[in-house]
Amino acid sequence: MNQLNESLRESETKKLCDALAMHVGEALAEERLERQGKGEQLLSAQTETEFARQISAMECARLSASRRQEGLPMLTNSDEEALITRAIDQVLGMGLLQPTLDDPAISDIHVRGNSPIWVKMRNGRRESRPPIVDSDEELIDLIRRTAARLGRSERRFDAGSPELNLQLQDGSRLFATMDVSSRPSLIIRKHQFEISSLADLVARGMMTHGVAELFRAMVLAKRNVIIAGGTGSGKTTLLRALLNEVPSSERIVTIEDAYELGLERFEELHPDHDALQSRPANIEGKGEVTLADLTKMALRMDPDRVIVGEVRGAEAFPMLLAMSQGNNGSMCTIHADSTRSVFPKLAAYMSMSSTNLPIETINLLIASAVHFVVHIETVSGQRRISSIREVVDSDGTSIISNEVVRSHSGHFGAKYPFREETRDLLGEFGFNEDLLR
Repeated sequence: MNQLNESLRESETKKLCDALAMHVGEALAEERLERQGKGEQLLSAQTETEFARQISAMECARLSASRRQEGLPMLTNSDEEALITRAIDQVLGMGLLQPTLDDPAISDIHVRGNSPIWVKMRNGRRESRPPIVDSDEELIDLIRRTAARLGRSERRFDAGSPELNLQLQDGSRLFATMDVSSRPSLIIRKHQFEISSLADLVARGMMTHGVAELFRAMVLAKRNVIIAGGTGSGKTTLLRALLNEVPSSERIVTIEDAYELGLERFEELHPDHDALQSRPANIEGKGEVTLADLTKMALRMDPDRVIVGEVRGAEAFPMLLAMSQGNNGSMCTIHADSTRSVFPKLAAYMSMSSTNLPIETINLLIASAVHFVVHIETVSGQRRISSIREVVDSDGTSIISNEVVRSHSGHFGAKYPFREETRDLLGEFGFNEDLLR
């Protein structure tokens, strides 16, 4: 963004920007009220931005004329453009954070009060940037304004509701805390929706062509798949790529804490889909809708596939029941450090549903519901598939499985052979085990 004329001190710049932002905000509010009064459709995000820019340009022209009459330093064209951009970011964006949010080279943003912010680049490098607010209170106000503008339901952010989780307009995921953290904090994870196919992931070194063909056959054969990995390892990216292999004739229902999969961005691939999002309790402590609640709802929505963005609690039980009762082709992600550690973690999550089932029964359900477990790791900034495990059966307190694909130092290879019936099923959809060798 262009910098304002050096003749304008930062304090004066902020004053001008605040006044311009207030004028734009009032004009937008009047436009919305007028359209609602007439029963007209509200402006789209893009049209609203264009409207705000027109209002800003007219107000800047009036401001320039006023400054000229008062003998104040003139605003250049670049000054006006910088003021307009900053004011629009303040009203429709995230203020001084917006340029950082718009930077395609950045994957994650960490803000702690009015301290310098930290960003993680897509190549894995971390950098410090100047603060985006003057005080901790200003950061809280910014988060609240963002929640009020973008939240699809009531999204409080105060001592009674000290965490906030929502999706920004560009698909990025915002998470904020206050009161329970030493200072208010804001974390934004930016998604690369343009990376949406297995071919994209092959090109980026996450997998080989043979592994991609295995994934494609898994999806077409309607195998139930769990994707595991650490934070930021690429679980959602892989899940999105697998979903985009689902035939367009199938109905998909997704379940998420915050909308991240973005199926609406691939409308031609998924014309029949529904996206469900959990909801916290309101100020009276009522109205909470959990992931477990949504999983039960999803089964009543005639899905061909149920997709849970991330399993981390009691929703594991209804999800596995759905997988084992005919909703094959379902998928989810889970935090785990290997394919093998997924099984005890699922068992622990199922115990949170208060079913009081013995471990032998839990393992029997896991073995009958899950067909494949995939693990992704990040090594030296490079995301890659580290392991693919086929679930075979359960034996009391253990899950029997075979690691069919293993990556070592970036080299992929087959380990144990697939079961014969699995090999035949995948072969019906074009997969040949020799592709892994």
